Amino acid sequence: MTTSPAPQSLRTCSRTACARRAVATLTYVYADSTAVLGPLATYAEPHAYDLCDVHSERLSAPRGWEVVRLALGTQQQGPSNDDLLALADAVREAARPMRREPVEQPREPGREVARKGHLRMLTTD
Repeated sequence: MTTSPAPQSLRTCSRTACARRAVATLTYVYADSTAVLGPLATYAEPHAYDLCDVHSERLSAPRGWEVVRLALGTQQQGPSNDDLLALADAVREAARPMRREPVEQPREPGREVARKGHLRMLTTD
């Protein structure tokens, strides 16, 4: 029995009429006028574009925008140790019981004369 290797990516390039395998993901940071091209994202995102090697190399941005290219070949398979430690810290923090400080009720001048539900009528006599 032979086992075939699992495909690395079933996603194709987002460019029209391109059927090549996607190798990079393009996202935009509009507030900074920046286009970020990095390794293929783990999941397809609605506001990101998957690009093949040809289109990722030919990528250009609008005038005045900066293109940030992250290394494509350094993507690890699975989470790194830092990712796992950050996740463990987040879980520990979420599981920690919240410590509530006692809330002091402000002193109100006067005395209560009547009450209806959560409303009180005070007098200053």
